[in-house]
Amino acid sequence: MSVLLDIRNLSKSYPGVKANDDVSFSIQVGEIHALLGENGAGKSTLVKMIYGLVRPDSGTMALNGEKFAPPKPFFARQKGVSMVFQHFSLFEALTVAENISLGMGVAPNRKELSARIRTVSNEYGLPLDPDRLIGDLSVGERQRVEIIRCLLQNPRLLIMDEPTSVLTPQEVDILFGTLRKLSENGVAILYISHKLDEIRTLCDHATVLRHGKVVDTCIPAEETAKSMAEMMIGAELEMPKAKEFSPGDVLLEISGLSLASDDPFGTSLKNVNLSLRRGEVMGIAGVAGNGQDEILAALSGERKVAADMIKLDGASIGNLGPNERRKIGLLTGPEERLGHAAAPAMSLAENAFLTGRIRKGLANKGFMKHRKIADFARQIVEEFDVRTPGIRVAAKALSGGNLQKFVIGREILQDPEVLIVNQPTWGVDAAAAASIRRAIRDLAEGGAAVLVISQDLDELMEISDTFAVLSEGALSKPRLAEGLHVDEIGLMMGGQLEGETHADA
Repeated sequence: MSVLLDIRNLSKSYPGVKANDDVSFSIQVGEIHALLGENGAGKSTLVKMIYGLVRPDSGTMALNGEKFAPPKPFFARQKGVSMVFQHFSLFEALTVAENISLGMGVAPNRKELSARIRTVSNEYGLPLDPDRLIGDLSVGERQRVEIIRCLLQNPRLLIMDEPTSVLTPQEVDILFGTLRKLSENGVAILYISHKLDEIRTLCDHATVLRHGKVVDTCIPAEETAKSMAEMMIGAELEMPKAKEFSPGDVLLEISGLSLASDDPFGTSLKNVNLSLRRGEVMGIAGVAGNGQDEILAALSGERKVAADMIKLDGASIGNLGPNERRKIGLLTGPEERLGHAAAPAMSLAENAFLTGRIRKGLANKGFMKHRKIADFARQIVEEFDVRTPGIRVAAKALSGGNLQKFVIGREILQDPEVLIVNQPTWGVDAAAAASIRRAIRDLAEGGAAVLVISQDLDELMEISDTFAVLSEGALSKPRLAEGLHVDEIGLMMGGQLEGETHADA
């Protein structure tokens, strides 16, 4: 195999941190190459330099033996480098063809483009109707749009950032089939994921980053997920231990919860019922866009409902707002980190104050207790290993995984009676994910009740006592997680199998 991309001694620094430090490695033609590392290890900065979003301070890149230094993504795409981002950049009110045309320098006429979309999408096993609205597509279908948009540019190198984070197991199988076919056709793939078992299944080689440096390389198929995680962190990985499930009294009760979505492309909730007990971690699985945001909004108090639809420890709270619910012990962690869970331009200390004000006593008669706020923010940073120069740093300056650790830690350290979290370890590395999951289990074992909404089935099966699936706004009857099989859950997530057919939890 010949070298497609050769990276030599790339370095990039930002104020207070060296994101990449003398990074060197190469990617072969047709190779599926994994880029591994903890949150803040430098993966995002590195791929941004390859794609032309960031200019390196020093070092060189060569593509097919020729100097490669794209000043902008447009120039990277011209040279055959494409990227599918973790967060989709699609307009929901436009069609598939209209969205794809926006990403092309000179788009062909609509009839020709539609024909090309159909041909390429069918060729690679990702069929798409160019005339459908993005807002009507599932998350898996939206990812297809992003991939086909890249493939229409005939890439030689395709960069993929956390591509399976919102897919069912069946959709993951389809995606992997597509990537293998691309590889057979000579397209190289740089694959970033925290799902190490996927890396073992899919990737030919892996480069491991730690603190901005290349610290190891490996052939993933010859490693275990645990051994690769330990390469990333440079220490032994402690895994959560199974605990005996012995729940207490019902803390949270939802009865007949129906709620129209306030998003024109959202999903309305349909007669949702569940009981959550002390000491219980209930996992709710579902493909994104099936009512997860709506159920979190109803439980947090951002959307009020009839008082009796939601009860906390026997008291009706459906008509209470977020601050009133926080005061009595119902805390939530939303999926969207920046803008919803944290104010981007505000410091970590200020963000700690925003939700901790009531339960941590961070204000008195309208005046902020600055020392107490700083102490709380430092506690979060220390106990949840948030990599940051300090608590005065803006939330938007943190990597996604480190901000996620801060947000989850902020809620857990307020000692909630009930904690509801959506995607608690999304974009978080293996060691940090294990730490967050241990903290969730410890919270439940201390007598709290926890509801975890996630698209990561491995995560749910690891930490959940009971399990349900949210599909098209309806919730299956919860059942014991023990004995469930991932493939069966995947079918439930796709609406092909009803959870009510199983025994009650």
